Amino acid sequence: TGRLTPEGRLDWDVPAGRWTILRFGRTTTGANTRPAPVPGLGLECDKLDAAAFDAHYDAFVGALLREIGPRRTDGQAGWTTLHIDSWEMGAQNWTAAFREEFRKRRGYDPLTYLPAVTGRFVDDMEISERFLWDLRRTAQDLVMENHAFRLKELGRRDGFRLSIEPYDMTPCADMTLGTAADVPMSEFWLYGFHTAHSVIQAAGIAHTGGKRIMAAEAFTSDDREAWQAHPASMKPLGDWAFTVGVNRIVFHRYQNQAGITARPGMTMGPYGVHWERTQTWWDMVPAYHEYLARCQLMLRQGLPVADVCFLVAEGAPHAFRPPASALRGDPPGPAGPAFDGCPPETLLASAAVKDGRLVFPDGMSYRVLVLPERETMTPALLKKVRDLVEAGATVIGPRPRKSPSLAGYPECDAEVLRLAGELWGGCDGENVTEHAFGLGRVVWVRGLESGAGLPPIEKTLAGPLYAGRETWSVGAPPIDEPSQYGDFAVVEAELAKMSVKPDFASDAPLRWTHRRDGSADIYFVANPSAAAMVTTAVFRVSGRRPELWDPVTGTIRKLSAFAAKGERTSVPLRLEPFQSIFIVFREAEPPAAEGTPAPPDRDLRAAAEIVMLAGPWEVSFDPEWGGPEKIVFDRLEDWSRRPEDGIKFYSGTAVYRKTFDLPSSAAAEGGRLWLDLGTVRNIASVRLNGRDLGIVWCDPWRVEITDAVKWKADRLEIRVANLWPNRLIGDESEPPDAEYGRGGNLARWPEWLLEGKPRPSPGRRTFSTWRHFAADSPLLPSGLLGPVRILDLKD
Repeated sequence: TGRLTPEGRLDWDVPAGRWTILRFGRTTTGANTRPAPVPGLGLECDKLDAAAFDAHYDAFVGALLREIGPRRTDGQAGWTTLHIDSWEMGAQNWTAAFREEFRKRRGYDPLTYLPAVTGRFVDDMEISERFLWDLRRTAQDLVMENHAFRLKELGRRDGFRLSIEPYDMTPCADMTLGTAADVPMSEFWLYGFHTAHSVIQAAGIAHTGGKRIMAAEAFTSDDREAWQAHPASMKPLGDWAFTVGVNRIVFHRYQNQAGITARPGMTMGPYGVHWERTQTWWDMVPAYHEYLARCQLMLRQGLPVADVCFLVAEGAPHAFRPPASALRGDPPGPAGPAFDGCPPETLLASAAVKDGRLVFPDGMSYRVLVLPERETMTPALLKKVRDLVEAGATVIGPRPRKSPSLAGYPECDAEVLRLAGELWGGCDGENVTEHAFGLGRVVWVRGLESGAGLPPIEKTLAGPLYAGRETWSVGAPPIDEPSQYGDFAVVEAELAKMSVKPDFASDAPLRWTHRRDGSADIYFVANPSAAAMVTTAVFRVSGRRPELWDPVTGTIRKLSAFAAKGERTSVPLRLEPFQSIFIVFREAEPPAAEGTPAPPDRDLRAAAEIVMLAGPWEVSFDPEWGGPEKIVFDRLEDWSRRPEDGIKFYSGTAVYRKTFDLPSSAAAEGGRLWLDLGTVRNIASVRLNGRDLGIVWCDPWRVEITDAVKWKADRLEIRVANLWPNRLIGDESEPPDAEYGRGGNLARWPEWLLEGKPRPSPGRRTFSTWRHFAADSPLLPSGLLGPVRILDLKD
């Protein structure tokens, strides 16, 4: 109305009747920066306004740049990247210029439709919903242009790359926001929230957007982690992430320990994982880092191989969820053909067709495009789908019948109906389920909801922590939310009709991913089970010999037992608990007899026990942490069950020593000799006759000793590190000398620590800024538990 006075009063003679008066204004969302130290607290900046963001950039990034002065900008060292973390600040739907921006983008004035934001209908529900769709879409457009891409532009000017975690309460479609990133990023939790969807989304952003790196904020944890995580307990979840598309692990978190002499020292509140130099096992963790580095390098070669591309629905906000029938396991991965989601903006800008495949500029390709189960699609996107089908693509999904937008209404609906008529023709999803158009075709099977009539999704746990908790202990979102896509069985049936064989299959529920680098095919295969598996894996490769690349040891060996049949190769495999391997096909070399595998034992490497190292062990603990400098164990046993408090509550490293002889018969066997440590809590390094044989941190807990063994008077030394909880629990029986809040947080810095004085409670050996345990908390199994054996592994 024009009846508002300059003071904001409504000057109006109200006619007779019942009237509702709505007054609209704009204000901040009230969201504050968090978590932040006091100097960093304040209101979030306007995400829809470029000038507001420029001011923020100058006051934050600009201030840091001015402070550090000249720096390298080649991206090879120093500060290389700016990052948008998971959103978490809630949506924003207005800014000073919003009305004008809306008019410019949507073609009509939003003013008379604003009552719809209060839950009232304007004209009717259909018109109101279309307006609200346009409102949210405009907010997304402004976030993308004035926030995400503006940050990318300013960062490029200053020599930075951009990574984005595009999810969690964002006003945008997650995958659309991620398209602004140089490095799309996700997150997964070891203890805490179920965020597997963010990993699946980031993989699709990277794979369809030509991004070589897909990162993950990895192993994030709440206070239940409590220093109980270690490389072996984390490996199954990390391997799952690799199979879903992650090829850069970003640990959450490494806490700065500057000036802290007490251990384990600083935390980041209750949050972990605790990945820092004060860990008990930190000097042995490079072996795990090498494993991650090998996997990440291999998983950056060439391009991923996937058969199915899901077109992500238009609109904001939106999170892509593949159909439950396409998934298996918890956390979930592909149950059959590999797939990616594709943001609609990426499809519009980049997708083409070559040889009947949907292709993107870097060469990434898919056999079919699957549409969301929606009755709406904008004319521009539907025209792109039509053009792809005309060029030879196979598209699976329902016929749209209208636009979701009020822009160009009602003409937009007529255009959707016209384009849909061309594409779907007489295909009604019931009597007629396929229609050819141009060089391609569309398939629509109506009425099959995702997972209908299918067995429940198998739950494959990522494995237990030794504290008796599951590695994947999360509060998952409800799985009965409306499905975004139809039954994946329809997609699998169409692929079979197209003679597309499964890319990978096995008679055990293995996790896997596949990349192709030129003529080389690279498969990463992981056992998600705490039990060893003997299985036959079938790969969609022919005419080349498989090689087994072990990312734990860095060794490579050619496999002799394999069989080729048609386009596929079968390989018998033995995988130890949670073991992971790469199967690489490079060299052209068919098997000796087509279709007949060689005897499997040649590759399954059966192990024969030569001797068990039973009897007494000399064990040395660190007296600084309360353990005896030297003690003899009559047999291997759990530290937490010993009678001595200095061992029961010990946290740190102990050294086991034993001298042994090998039977002379072992030399005649001529095999490779391995030391099997049995059960280790939680990581070990091995020396034999003074020779360093490396670190053993995961199943099968073995190290080769062939070249180090002397047969007589062999001197074995095994260093074993456990975890912090036992010493922290033991200290809780001592008088307190620091004050903690109810939740476990340090209430204030103790004076003895600040002033470098002796502790008032001298029996306490640990200090942390978060209290996780009480004196009666259960102790963790610790030490070398064995049995320790010498094995002969025959080639």
